[in-house]
Amino acid sequence: MPDLPARVRIVEVGPRDGLQNEKQPIPAAVKVELVDRLSDAGFTNIEVTSFVSPKWVPQMADAAEVMAKIARRPGVVYSVLTPNMKGFEAALAARADEIVVFGAASEAFSRKNINCSIAESIERFAPVCEAARAHGLRTRGAISCALGCPYQGEVKPEAVAYVARLMKDIGVEHIGVADTIGVGTPRATQKAMEAALSVYDLADVSGHFHDTYGQALANIYACLEMGIASFDTSVAGLGGCPYAKGATGNVATEDVLYMLEGLGIETGIDLAKVVAIGQWISGHLGRKAFARAGNALAAKRAA
Repeated sequence: MPDLPARVRIVEVGPRDGLQNEKQPIPAAVKVELVDRLSDAGFTNIEVTSFVSPKWVPQMADAAEVMAKIARRPGVVYSVLTPNMKGFEAALAARADEIVVFGAASEAFSRKNINCSIAESIERFAPVCEAARAHGLRTRGAISCALGCPYQGEVKPEAVAYVARLMKDIGVEHIGVADTIGVGTPRATQKAMEAALSVYDLADVSGHFHDTYGQALANIYACLEMGIASFDTSVAGLGGCPYAKGATGNVATEDVLYMLEGLGIETGIDLAKVVAIGQWISGHLGRKAFARAGNALAAKRAA
């Protein structure tokens, strides 16, 4: 058995990345309760919301209200996505602890989605990162489509290294390598991670995996073998994959915690509480949770 990390940090992205694509309006009170329940379960980093134009992401229109009403716990980092200076100023007013910026490893994806090159998209974040530094806020970056793109197909590790370098140059402190469409497999994942690690230190690289093809847990294990000890997950598997109809999106927090517990890896998170949260929010959304371990543990408890 390879030496695996003794402890892993989980960044819970369900409230932001998970809920943002939901078609039905979700009341701010439900979002606040979700964040508060997650804080109570032991998460030390929660991605709460995003300060983006309501025109593009109507689900996040209540970002300021949600941030104002959450019950903040000492030691918990409450992160927000901020694509521009207007978003940053709103995040600052909302007392965010960390800001998140993002760029694609695919030129086709970048041009299709935001009508500019990768380099131009990252350069737009430069003033945001500079302002964050000036106000003592940590900046985290995400590289989307790092293992495949819905438009160009294969994405090479060199492209991941290129975006990581651009992020590093504008002051992004931590980089997340994201398999946005869930096509990655373990060896491809390790190659993408090696590319990011050519720019960032081991402690400053994390993984963000979608489970479209059922590979997310295998990919996380492949990262653990490399010593990577930080991952984004989403309670109940919230967040569909917009490029694969009917497919699940983010890997479920419950499934990752179950695997990590089985490996003897500490997280400081209460799995039983997370299972209950997953069942609760899925019930509110009117569907079954996309968490196999979560559903199995809930059924076992009910029996």
